[in-house]
Amino acid sequence: MRFLFVHGTGVRRERHDTLFGLVRERLTARFPGAAVDSCYWGDRFGATLGAGGRSVPGLRPRPDAAGDPADPTESTDPVDAETAEWALLLADPLCELRVLAEAGWDGEGRDGHGDDDGFAMPGVRAAGARVLDLLAGLPAHPDDGDELAALLHGTGLAAGFPAALESTARSAEAARAGERATEDPQARELATALARAVTAAALASAGAEADCTGAERDRLVELLTTRLGGDARVPGARAAAVLGRLAMRVTTQPLLNAWRGSLTVGATPALGDILRYQARGHDLRDFLHARITADPGPTVLIGHSLGGIALVDLLALAAARGEPVPGAGLLVTVGSQAPFLYELGALTALEPGAKLPHGFPRWLNVYDRQDVLSYLAGPVFPGDERVTDHEVGSRQPFPACHSAYWKQDSLYERIEQAVAEAEIG
Repeated sequence: MRFLFVHGTGVRRERHDTLFGLVRERLTARFPGAAVDSCYWGDRFGATLGAGGRSVPGLRPRPDAAGDPADPTESTDPVDAETAEWALLLADPLCELRVLAEAGWDGEGRDGHGDDDGFAMPGVRAAGARVLDLLAGLPAHPDDGDELAALLHGTGLAAGFPAALESTARSAEAARAGERATEDPQARELATALARAVTAAALASAGAEADCTGAERDRLVELLTTRLGGDARVPGARAAAVLGRLAMRVTTQPLLNAWRGSLTVGATPALGDILRYQARGHDLRDFLHARITADPGPTVLIGHSLGGIALVDLLALAAARGEPVPGAGLLVTVGSQAPFLYELGALTALEPGAKLPHGFPRWLNVYDRQDVLSYLAGPVFPGDERVTDHEVGSRQPFPACHSAYWKQDSLYERIEQAVAEAEIG
């Protein structure tokens, strides 16, 4: 048995090697006798700006005022609220500290101190100042044997961690919040807010290159909080109470403060690969067919994002010709837009309403509802027992969730189950 991984849009060699390393490690652990190969296509079939981006005017994007979107605060799902909070933190890592700096805590005097601060012992520093001292003393490059170091390297956040640490420690927001945290409970909340700010800044710096699940993010916050003298986030804490509903209301567009030109150039690999495939997808499909049939025996095809679209097209077109791709025993699409393109009438292989042809293999479609680039296949192919959807949850906002699949144990557990159901061995 062989696994063949087909990467998605916007991926180039360095990023591919990182993703495939994760996939190969997890699959090899569960299927020690199987070959795990990759079909890298980014350099050969990916998009580039042929004229160096001369077609892109450097204009600022405008918020789209059309429509009357539903109030996002109507959601009662705590996962949605948590995701929204982190989306806000990624846009502004210091936002919680800013609330504490400006609003402080109940019971403070006008100058930011508690009512009985005049009786404080001379020479004893405020609780918040001690937290800031601990923050300033954190190493930018933790020792190799430290769990923090392993976590930073394993999530792709190590490169941005020193700058995240420094920017938070030097911020006016941290200094002011530290002055106002005069009591130990306030200092513990400050420690958590600082840890979340550092983590958010590191995640924002890494962007889509971060391979960080919600659990890893939370563990990073926990480690930093502990080292700053805190323990856990206080339920109903000051910053959370102020920012909770705001996070659910904020949309992406008002938070973007970038130029159209830089956005377009930066998005070219991801968006351009999709457009190029739609125009010249036969070249990539021929390449995939050659790779699949190069080795005899049953093959499990795993396609991420655009890789899943190309595989669906290839398998459906071949089956419709009465020439199913030899060896293709199971298709697994992860974070794929193939079902949505099918609904739009933009899937090359199938018209809307057409059934999957005879000879199309079993299809396991994996999605994360936070991933806006993932869609359901089962509802658009009703009654087809070959098609199964499976939901995973990374607890990360988009776009981090689009790459977080590969660290989810539930993904590989479901693949293992699908392999058994397809009787591939």
